[in-house]
Amino acid sequence: MSTPSTASAASAVSSAAEASAARAAERFDPVALAVITSRIQGIVRRMTNTLFRTARSSVLNTARDFSCCVVTREHEMLATAESLPIHVMAGPDLVSASLARLHPELHAGDAFLHNSPYHGNSHAGDHCILVPVVVDGEHHFTAIVKAHMADIGNSMPTTLWASARDVYNEGALIFPGVKVQRDYEDIPDIIEMCRTRLRVPDVWYADYIGMVGAARIGERELRALGEELGWEALHSYTRAWFDYSEQMMAGAIRRMPAGRSVAHNKHDPMPVPGAEDGVPVKVTVTVDPQEARVQVDLRENPDCMPCGINLTEATSRTAAMIGVFNSLPITVPQNAGSFRRLDVLIRENCVAGIPVHPASCSTATTGIADRVANATQRAIAELADGFGMAETGTLTASVADISGKDPRHGDSPFVNLMILGLTCGAGHARGDGWLVSGEVGDGGLMMRDSTEVDELLYPIVVWADQIVADSGGPGRFRGAPACYVEYGPADTSIEAMWSTDGYVHAAIGARGGYPGAPARQFLRRTDGTVEPLPGWGEQVLAPGETVLATSAAGAGYGPPWERALQRVARDVADGWVSAEQAAEVYGVIVRDGELDPAATEARRAELAAQALAPPASLEVEARSQEIADRLAPYVLPPGSAR
Repeated sequence: MSTPSTASAASAVSSAAEASAARAAERFDPVALAVITSRIQGIVRRMTNTLFRTARSSVLNTARDFSCCVVTREHEMLATAESLPIHVMAGPDLVSASLARLHPELHAGDAFLHNSPYHGNSHAGDHCILVPVVVDGEHHFTAIVKAHMADIGNSMPTTLWASARDVYNEGALIFPGVKVQRDYEDIPDIIEMCRTRLRVPDVWYADYIGMVGAARIGERELRALGEELGWEALHSYTRAWFDYSEQMMAGAIRRMPAGRSVAHNKHDPMPVPGAEDGVPVKVTVTVDPQEARVQVDLRENPDCMPCGINLTEATSRTAAMIGVFNSLPITVPQNAGSFRRLDVLIRENCVAGIPVHPASCSTATTGIADRVANATQRAIAELADGFGMAETGTLTASVADISGKDPRHGDSPFVNLMILGLTCGAGHARGDGWLVSGEVGDGGLMMRDSTEVDELLYPIVVWADQIVADSGGPGRFRGAPACYVEYGPADTSIEAMWSTDGYVHAAIGARGGYPGAPARQFLRRTDGTVEPLPGWGEQVLAPGETVLATSAAGAGYGPPWERALQRVARDVADGWVSAEQAAEVYGVIVRDGELDPAATEARRAELAAQALAPPASLEVEARSQEIADRLAPYVLPPGSAR
């Protein structure tokens, strides 16, 4: 604990640093600062558009599960544009620094492949292409493209394998910053290594070419900008931009409530020692407005587990950062400058820390990462009303790796991560959970697969994709409702693998908000019987069989009886909330489609007086079953029992 004298000294040092940063930012013309920032963000968007338009796998060209960014020569995050937060808040800085240690001499025309979870990457499923911007022998920036690949050579046809015992069982090819291009030409032996190991080598190589092209676009545009402005002027800009961003971050923290808040949640059970009852997650958040600092402590979490849910250093730091930035104004830039005001405390050999080889980190961008980010933003919410967020829902079997042989194309093999129904958005201090938001780590920036495109590319049929009523966590601001998805093979067999988290421990509400509905997944047999599926694992689907998946809904923020009447009425009209839930939980009485003001006022007064604690769970299996029953006549093969 700091004494008054040391606290005063620390405050003086902090104030002096801020004053210095302010003077530095003021010395750089503010108009030029804004214009150059826009131009660099524009470069990252060009990189993004390049990969989005040229990638072959639908996980990239439809779901957009990739990110582009630029880091400085000092390995500091400069610009991310519309990248997925879980990919870029921490990680690009770490892989850039790791690359410098392994390759101290960088040359124009170099490109490097990186996916090592032990050298700063998010997880093995995310391949990174790093292209250093080198002019006259001097390294200035690095353009980075990170993409979730359809296949990475795992021992099973998946890139998200929660039950992998260790990295050997996982089986992925690991590249800790390997040079794949020299003088702008591929190095053939590295390319052949990948093509030989992967199940769909042509798909991987097409995505690889798109990634390299995107990174080269970044290199070309950054060179042009440096030559136009002068490299020293551009580096002066980065220092001024970081200083300005730090000022914005400090100002936002000073408007937050002071205090220390501890939040707990739990990853669902896993069939491995120590995780049979789930994996507890603890997050301690300390906000110090006077010093304009936020600390997130993850050290009091279990050691690495003998399965694939361990986080990497990148995703441990990033998950905590996401929870903090979700609780800040959107005007705060997300870069190395604002990151100066945030301390994330982690330890080695921790499930939410720094993994020790050979621990598997196969699902490091989801699962425990979602739990850490959710607990962080919920901890901030508990400091004071008007801050933080409730918890976002998590993955379900509607996000699955599918693989097999396509009879429409001569039994050619296929494998892909299919991203369908994810409606997980959390209620927050100023609004409802965003319906099309996926997990907390994608920040609503990842897209959903197109049903029609998936059916064209792969031998599957998507039978349903619709909202489940009464599933979003009730609150002053409601969580996004769950989505029911049903899919199965088209005249063949396919294998589906998923790693659900949220079927036992659903998203938790904040400040009196209700939890979201838990995830559910079932198998519909050809005889019409429906049986539950585990939250993790794989299933070979025979022709006529389908997976029924209900996503984990977002949780609510604030007491439901404080929700604006017009919001409840609209939800009832849209079929997202039933009249029964409106009356029982929200205290809003709707009769024959019309609001009853007197009955509503009385019911809301009753609920406010009772001030009951939110329920432990919000079950909507009956709602999902209604949808499944309606679909049965269409889904089941002719002659099946119904």
